[in-house]
Amino acid sequence: MSFVMHEIIYFGRSIPWAIIDRISYFNKYKIQNQKIPTAQEQWSCAKLVLLSHFTVELPQIWLFHPMAQYVGLATGVPFPSLLTMLYQIAVFFVLEDTWHYWSHRALHWGPLYKNIHKIHHQYSAPFGLAAEYASPIEVMILGLGTVGAPLLWCAITGELHILTMYIWIVCRLFQAIDAHSGYEFPWSLHHFLPFWAGAEHHDVHHEKFIGNYSSSFRWWDYILDTESGPEAAKKRRERRLAKEREKIQ
Repeated sequence: MSFVMHEIIYFGRSIPWAIIDRISYFNKYKIQNQKIPTAQEQWSCAKLVLLSHFTVELPQIWLFHPMAQYVGLATGVPFPSLLTMLYQIAVFFVLEDTWHYWSHRALHWGPLYKNIHKIHHQYSAPFGLAAEYASPIEVMILGLGTVGAPLLWCAITGELHILTMYIWIVCRLFQAIDAHSGYEFPWSLHHFLPFWAGAEHHDVHHEKFIGNYSSSFRWWDYILDTESGPEAAKKRRERRLAKEREKIQ
């Protein structure tokens, strides 16, 4: 059931973006609008993603349940309250984003990039289906943040219901696919939550191949000065000039 849910959500959320790519009206919202993925590219990507899902993610999902039960995952009634699910999922987002930042940044180190992460950067202009287009090793490394955060929480607190876990997975899939969509709308979430990353943040990472390592939020890149893009470069120049003026004075 968990695997079926994952496939329905992943492709159910990706297909609308593939359809939008074929509608010229939406091209004005495309971040890199000179790079529209072809139908052949979409299909080639989908085939590799499906292979990865059945050979890598299915075994992981199969092994998740005994591990979750070992740390005390609840599967019965009563269901947790909405407030409980909301704050636990918020914690999972923060924990996963932290893991994603550091592991993703490590994957950009020479040998790891060449042998593992380079596959994911095949598309310099990402699209929805490419969210999980990656090496099996990368799928396991980055997937550990998605699955490991709830397991760690459950092991420490003893409080986690499988319903919360499923909702978290759905939210995480939506976040990953939307971040790879390649589209920036006036109603995109980061316009209302400035610390949210979104497609505008991650698209620059694929275009420049460096910086913007976080998944959901912008704070790690901001704090550690790994933001990428013209605005970030401008801010660095301004800080450098300010320091030079201070030295002269």
